[in-house]
Amino acid sequence: MKGFNLITFLFIIGIGILIINFKDDLEGMFIHKDVPLPTALHPIVSEARDTLMKQAADKGIEIVITAGHRTKEEQDALYKKGRSTEGQVVTNVAGGGSYHNYGLAIDFALQLDDGDVVWDMKRDDNENGKSDWMEVVAIAKDLGFDWGGDWSSFKDYPHFQMDFGLTMRQLKNGQRPDESEYATN
Repeated sequence: MKGFNLITFLFIIGIGILIINFKDDLEGMFIHKDVPLPTALHPIVSEARDTLMKQAADKGIEIVITAGHRTKEEQDALYKKGRSTEGQVVTNVAGGGSYHNYGLAIDFALQLDDGDVVWDMKRDDNENGKSDWMEVVAIAKDLGFDWGGDWSSFKDYPHFQMDFGLTMRQLKNGQRPDESEYATN
């Protein structure tokens, strides 16, 4: 009888470990995967984008948002760059695999007085002894964005995102943060 109890105990522990390790997969089995992709930025991301631009301007830093919500087709076209079409590789994910596709990400650049746009992380046009780029990053982080420059692989320095605690797997499986509140702009 003691052997049976030990085997039962180990079996239950094993099932528990499987559940913990494959939680996202198990959740995905109970979520409809045909949920359409959003067509605009999430309202919280949109509001944070506007606040980011204003707070940067208050510091004498003009920024331009170079990307926000992106369709699956737009993401696929970017993914082809440097692979099957000319250009430099700019993303490691195809359509449906980017937080942009779910309205949860934006990209930015610095805008010069003459209207040109640059991705210069060392510029200090407001002449306060700090990198304008990194000042924008600090503002974005304070607003709740995660920065692609903090990633351990494929650093994406112009990229900010809010994942609302959802993994890409969960988003692909149809989970959405407050889906009914998505903006239409």
